[in-house]
Amino acid sequence: MYATERHEHILNEARTAGRVEVSAIAHTLGVTSETVRRDLRVLEQRGAVRRVHGGAIPIERFTPESAVDVRAGRLTSQKRAIAARALDEIPAGGTIVLDAGTTTQALVELLPREIELSVVTNSVSAATALATFPGVDLFVVGGRVRRLTGATVGRWATDALANITADVAFLGTNGFSVRHGMSTPDQAEATSKQAIIDAARRVVVLADSTKYGADQFHSFAPLSRVDVLISDRGLAAAAATEIAEAGPEVVLA
Repeated sequence: MYATERHEHILNEARTAGRVEVSAIAHTLGVTSETVRRDLRVLEQRGAVRRVHGGAIPIERFTPESAVDVRAGRLTSQKRAIAARALDEIPAGGTIVLDAGTTTQALVELLPREIELSVVTNSVSAATALATFPGVDLFVVGGRVRRLTGATVGRWATDALANITADVAFLGTNGFSVRHGMSTPDQAEATSKQAIIDAARRVVVLADSTKYGADQFHSFAPLSRVDVLISDRGLAAAAATEIAEAGPEVVLA
């Protein structure tokens, strides 16, 4: 079993049972306790678990979903690098759908003022910024605003998205893995993300490496629905290969 497979197994066990024991995982996987401890150190560095005596507990038990203003201050250099690479995926004079999120917001902040583009978004912050761009034809999706993320969700949002076809969708995700696909803690937001994917010919996901293996409650799409996944160089080579084999082109910014 590869390290990435062990990490995914450990995370699944932790989230199902609420914790994992080193000795039990070592016995199940047929590896040494020291190997499991190394795996737990890696997962803790990624922010997926917190180690405790004899095992680990999933980080979700300690921290609820963070508000967008809190997340905006995390991993800023990685997010800007991912956003800078995402600029290459914008179709000249085309139409994009822009998801709410801190990394997609970083993309907005890097857009040249003179760009000519049609933008559909369910992000309040993205809409506020783009409203000042003279060459952007801006469409704001309605619905209930989720205060934690600044995303519009619900029937108004999904109905509007069902009636459009865009060139490219740019999405964020709270977690991604081969087994669980892309996922988010909130069901309404997962439904909006599904609608964004369905509305576009091409799907580009912007996700920093800490999201790998951090599966959330609601899966909104398998990796096979993604055309390009842009992450940072903290994503292990083995993980990038595994993801690419599931469908998307993987780009490390």
